[in-house]
Amino acid sequence: MEDVMRITPLGSGQEVGRSCHLLQFRDMTIMLDIGIHPGYEGINGLPFLDQVEPDQIDVLLVTHFHLDHAASLPYLTERTTFKGRIFMTHPTKAVTRLLLGDYLRLLQMRNAKTEDVLYTEADLQACMDKVELIDYHTTVTVGGLSFHALNAGHVLGACMYFLDIGGRSLLYTGDYSMEDDRHLMAAELPGRIPDVLMCESTYGVQVHASRAEREARFTGTVERVVSRGGRCLIPVFALGRAQELLLILDEYWQANPQLQNIPIWYASKLASRALRVYQTYANMMNARIRQQMDVSNPFSFKYIQNLKSIDVNNFSDSGPSVVFASPGMLQSGVSRQLFDRWASDPKNGVLIAGYAVEHTLAKEIMNQPKEVVTLEGRRQPLNCLVDYVSFSAHVDFVQNRSFITQVDPKHIILVHGQKDEMGRLKSALLLQYRKLPENKRPTITMPPNLQTVSLKFARRRSAKVMGSLAMTGSDPPEGEEVQGVLVTHNFTTKIVKPNDLALYTPLRTGSISSKLHVPFAGSIETLRLFITEMFAGVSEDKVEQDGKLCTRFSLHQNKVMLLLGKSDGVAIVEWEASPAGDVIADALIALIMHAQSSPASIRLTSKPCRHPRAGKDEKGDAPSRKKSRTNHETLSENRLRLIKDTLLDQFNNVEAVYEGNMATYEIKTDTGLDSDVVHEEEPLTCTAKVRFEDSNGGAAEISVECVDKKLASNVQECLRNFARSLAPLQT
Repeated sequence: MEDVMRITPLGSGQEVGRSCHLLQFRDMTIMLDIGIHPGYEGINGLPFLDQVEPDQIDVLLVTHFHLDHAASLPYLTERTTFKGRIFMTHPTKAVTRLLLGDYLRLLQMRNAKTEDVLYTEADLQACMDKVELIDYHTTVTVGGLSFHALNAGHVLGACMYFLDIGGRSLLYTGDYSMEDDRHLMAAELPGRIPDVLMCESTYGVQVHASRAEREARFTGTVERVVSRGGRCLIPVFALGRAQELLLILDEYWQANPQLQNIPIWYASKLASRALRVYQTYANMMNARIRQQMDVSNPFSFKYIQNLKSIDVNNFSDSGPSVVFASPGMLQSGVSRQLFDRWASDPKNGVLIAGYAVEHTLAKEIMNQPKEVVTLEGRRQPLNCLVDYVSFSAHVDFVQNRSFITQVDPKHIILVHGQKDEMGRLKSALLLQYRKLPENKRPTITMPPNLQTVSLKFARRRSAKVMGSLAMTGSDPPEGEEVQGVLVTHNFTTKIVKPNDLALYTPLRTGSISSKLHVPFAGSIETLRLFITEMFAGVSEDKVEQDGKLCTRFSLHQNKVMLLLGKSDGVAIVEWEASPAGDVIADALIALIMHAQSSPASIRLTSKPCRHPRAGKDEKGDAPSRKKSRTNHETLSENRLRLIKDTLLDQFNNVEAVYEGNMATYEIKTDTGLDSDVVHEEEPLTCTAKVRFEDSNGGAAEISVECVDKKLASNVQECLRNFARSLAPLQT
């Protein structure tokens, strides 16, 4: 049997922005990230949520707080039928609340259309209340899914998710970084090989310059702009790379006294709150920051000031300065207002320090256009310096390839990258894996949005023996039977003893006792006859109940009881519910009803039948051919006589000698099976012996002797089947 894992990008399939992926496997649906596209307005920036039933999503896992990975969360939880559970790390939740609140304020500042406002402040708060927190390396189980978070670098609190479901595993990287920076640790490798790796491909086959080169270029460009009296705008997101760049520039200013009279502003309402979050979670940063925290707060900058008012019209920019302003894509807000104000002056400069998404102004000005359009819609010349230094916390080609090689998955799915860059990365990986044997090469796919990747896996069938059943001291020999309860729960199968069910499974052992009152107007003697003829191993005793002496019949190892005499005209049947117990109780109830249905016929059939039969008995009189059981005959004696009648139906000449529970039958016939026809004056003789083990007509011992072996075999088989059909049921 095969299981099919289906992975569908609802966003960031052959694009960067609105990361959102749907994973469907073994009746579970998991969503990975729920971002928004910064290049589109309103509902157009959402992932393709109309292609999924939100109420079918069991779990949503958010990797980090960037808008392109988390900004559609309140819309999903408050404006759709989503009822699943949401998980993210502690810093991610804290910062997401700040960023999404700021995102709403930016929409209000630019007087966004009503339809472009996807949720309200109340929706945001209600959404945050539903978020559950997860720590790195802590495993969480939801139904048949278990997952844990791994450090992804990138930004504070960013994580990868390693998922286990139905015996298969998947690693989703989100955005990740493989190098230590000023404050964060590099991403970590998983401890084991996943079946599927979903990996970002933002930079394709591009290779970053060394960190020292990038820092030198960054600080050199800033110094060049301010040294000529210009204003340097650095558009950043309020949280993320901004803190890294602030640390770098504060250190550079400290090392260069000639620059210390030039102000550096951090123009964001989130600045102070953002830095408080970073101080709170300093234990999640690298050793350098943790050591500095023991001495002083590394985020208490000496040369960087928070711009209290971000009213651009009242901002004095008469001299050189450096301004960090959000948002990073220059689509709106303070960064866009300052850009519109400074873009036409050749002394000024704009430094793009992170990845620029397609369809944004930040991406557009990197192509050095001669003119740009302001927020008011007027065209103006672009005369200022535009430079790009990659401080984006995404892996480059060398880092990505190294990570993929070390993870060594069976299937690779590339996401979060422009189509061309992603295609180049896929080609480079295919070229690398071409050196391996074909059966060891992973599959590599790069699905566009809404194209499902279907991966087939053979279903693994195995069961773990657990508890006292497994504590044998040595491995059982091959072929030995293991007896226990087989329990399948959340795609795992266990074999345990019933006593261990509560310890190793959600099940508990118990029993159900049933009691039924059956109307009964017959006699105990009649009922006893029916019960003992139907069942073997019936015990009968007298018990006292409520001051009355009652008759009790016990069957099925005392698990089925019949009580007579406690209530007039009522037979009480009690039993422990089980497949066998239910069947025996049903049969007993049927006997009770039958024993009182026709008393006259019961009385007649309990006496000898007087019907004459042609022929002579041992005394020469015309006897009864079939003698029913008399009051003095045991069940065994009665059945021995029935056996003689059965033989008489087959052979005309049968003599019988009865001795208690045993009888000897002498059968004479003129036709054999092996010996064909014999002479009439020398008939063929078969001697059969039948002995019941007790007087209740239980198991019978049968032997037949005859010179015609085939005839003897047939007679013995006939008697054996007849005795078996007459025997009471063993309960």
